[in-house]
Amino acid sequence: MKNILITGIGSGLGEALAKAYLENGDAVYAIGRTFPKAFDHYTHFFFFPHDLSQTFLIASDIAPFVKNHTFDLVILNAGVLGEIAKLTDIQLSEIKKVMEINVWANKELIDTLSNNAKVNQVVGISSGAAVNGSKGWGPYSLSKSALNMLLKVYAKELPDIHFNTLAPGIIKTPMTDIIIEKVDDTLFPSAKKLKESHIQTAHEAAANLLYVIPKLLDYESGSFVDVRDMP
Repeated sequence: MKNILITGIGSGLGEALAKAYLENGDAVYAIGRTFPKAFDHYTHFFFFPHDLSQTFLIASDIAPFVKNHTFDLVILNAGVLGEIAKLTDIQLSEIKKVMEINVWANKELIDTLSNNAKVNQVVGISSGAAVNGSKGWGPYSLSKSALNMLLKVYAKELPDIHFNTLAPGIIKTPMTDIIIEKVDDTLFPSAKKLKESHIQTAHEAAANLLYVIPKLLDYESGSFVDVRDMP
């Protein structure tokens, strides 16, 4: 049995990953805003309620939850999309909200874990948006690009932990539902491309990641990997 820590397990990929690892016989330690009732019958599911946008509380609140544990794998999955619009039309305060959850919460979590627990592997869920720079995706792209660099730096500073950021492909989640249903694809062509692409279910993506994540140990620590480019 492995110990897996996952953030953002309330829906989408995080929920599917938690279920997949539990059904694989692993112990899952989860951090999220509310307890997901779908997991209340799993004896090896451990949950800590925390709103990760409250980054100033992460170190003090989460340290007791992780203290003296060994985690074979940490998946930094929690994230928000932010507004799809031209950067000139987005308030800086809105960009800061996206950065708080997608970047700085992960910085605080890594620091808390490195100070209180033993961690073997950290995988940050990133996106092709981190490198594409598509029109309208400013806050999300900035945050995922920063996440990639954050883990790349930590790979140099915490060499006993293997770090990667991973783009899992397009997945049907509340985030993609917003893009499909509400974003004008005549104004933002990348939304049209997304709508025309193959969209995995969260269950399909989680099953694939259980196979893919161990293979990331063969990649350089700190590197960004897109599942669509893996052999």
